[in-house]
Amino acid sequence: MSSSSMILVIISYETNNRYEIKNSHGQRIYFATEDTALCTRLCYGSYRPFTMRIHDLKGQEVITLKRPLRCSSCCFPCCLQEIEIYAPSGIPIGYVTQTWHPCLPKFILQNENKKDILRIIGPYFVCNFCGNIEYKVRDVIYL
Repeated sequence: MSSSSMILVIISYETNNRYEIKNSHGQRIYFATEDTALCTRLCYGSYRPFTMRIHDLKGQEVITLKRPLRCSSCCFPCCLQEIEIYAPSGIPIGYVTQTWHPCLPKFILQNENKKDILRIIGPYFVCNFCGNIEYKVRDVIYL
């Protein structure tokens, strides 16, 4: 264990999440940094609000994702998940909104005017122990 990891364990401090975005050949094409407070990550877990900035390999911001705090449930679908998508200039360019379904993860990709563009449908059983989780991306007219 590195000394910096040991320090994080001792003081129980966690840094903001960082992600690598790779193409189908496994090459890193973007990286993302999540901007949330430690308390927010610990208290709200996967439902936490966040701002995620996606950068190219030169460090230029290419897109920003903002997710407000939402608490969704298959029994109480009143606050389904939504992510706002912004250009580097801060102008909203789209949204991803969750569509209620009791068993399937379903989302709709919308443009800046909230007009539906694509549907995203996940599998019945979402478990990453088996490898990648595949989501189907369909035209809006596909049910």
